[in-house]
Amino acid sequence: MMEFLPQHVESLIFAAPQPIALEDIRGVLEETFGLAFTNDSVLQAIEELKRRYDHARHSFEVVEIAGGYQFMSKGAYHQTIGTHLRQQSTKKLSRSALETLSIIAYRQPVTRSELEKIRGVSCDYALQKLLEKELVTITGRAESVGKPLLYGVTDRFMDYFGIRSLTDLPQPKEFKLPESIGTPDDILVDAAQATDGQ
Repeated sequence: MMEFLPQHVESLIFAAPQPIALEDIRGVLEETFGLAFTNDSVLQAIEELKRRYDHARHSFEVVEIAGGYQFMSKGAYHQTIGTHLRQQSTKKLSRSALETLSIIAYRQPVTRSELEKIRGVSCDYALQKLLEKELVTITGRAESVGKPLLYGVTDRFMDYFGIRSLTDLPQPKEFKLPESIGTPDDILVDAAQATDGQ
C-alpha cells in the first residue's frame, strides 16, 4: 500500500473542495487503512506529487496554500483560464432565472414558496441554475412551519451585475412604464375617437 501512497494522497487533494490540511490527509489514510501514518511519510508522498507535476507537460501543480494542499493551475495558463471564466460569467441568464433572481435581490431573504407565489410558476429549475452559478445562496431557514430554506444573493451577484452593494439596485420608482400601454379595448376606443373627430 505504501507504494501507492502518493496516489491516495493525490486523490484526496484532487477531491477536496478547498485546501486539505496535512492532519486531515493523515486522518483519512489512518481510518481507511487502519494503520498509523507519520507526518513525514505523508509529506514525502506530497513531495513526490510536487515533483511529478513540476514537469512542463502538466498545466497544474500541487501547492501549499491556506494551511493545506490544493491543485492549482500554473501561471502560464492563467490567461486561458481567465478567458474561459469571463465567457462563462457573461453567458446570458434565461428570462425565468432573471425574474427569480430579481425577486430574491429585492425581497431577500425569501423562501421558494414566496418566490413561486410572486412569479405564479414553479421556480425549482431557475433556482437550481442560480445556485449552480453561485449568484444565489442559502442564507438559513425561516421560522415558519416546516422551516423552509431562505435564499439571498451572493457577492458574485454584485460582480455579475457590476454593483457594489444592494443599495445600488434601481428602486421601483426609477422604473419607467412604456410610452404606449393599454388593453386592446383601450386602443380600439382611442382609434374610434380619433375617427369620430375627423
